[in-house]
Amino acid sequence: MASTIEKIKQLREETAAGMMDVKRALEESSGDLDGARRVLRERGQAIAAKKSSRETHEGLIEAYIHFNGKLGVLVEVDCETDFVARTPEFKEFARNVALHVASMNPLAVGEGDVPAEAVEEERSIARKQAQDSGKPENIQEKIVEGRVNKFVKERALLTQDFVKEPGKTVGDLLQETIQRLGENIVVRRFVRYEL
Repeated sequence: MASTIEKIKQLREETAAGMMDVKRALEESSGDLDGARRVLRERGQAIAAKKSSRETHEGLIEAYIHFNGKLGVLVEVDCETDFVARTPEFKEFARNVALHVASMNPLAVGEGDVPAEAVEEERSIARKQAQDSGKPENIQEKIVEGRVNKFVKERALLTQDFVKEPGKTVGDLLQETIQRLGENIVVRRFVRYEL
């Protein structure tokens, strides 16, 4: 019994899920911690997907200044209510996004928002490199598409690896925050200034 209580406590600290959710996840996974984490993560993604259609009219603009004023970031993060916008968890999320933008310099919020000019420039560079490789034309096209897709993924904020936790994307961090706070949250836009 004590080990079950310890597992519940550990999972609650790791995931910020409710006690009953953690208990059900442990029951479904027959007491396996990794299985319970997987169950909680799947449920969290389902919850976040349901909330994604809800409108976000509140939020905040977070500012981050680095390198003695030589680098600055403004990020707009929106949520459904001003109550959530004032919570420390929401503010921490916005701060982490601003820090990430300062560190990783993404071009856009989502993959579909990466500027077409940047994608075409990367496509032409990849095409030239593929042609120089001497591989058959059908292979060259696959190489070009692979490089362009990788470029877009690496330059979109939500698909970049989160600077504080490699292996977790900013999108994953967003989904976890939606699950924890129970509201739809959207990273609306950002601006990065550098001298």
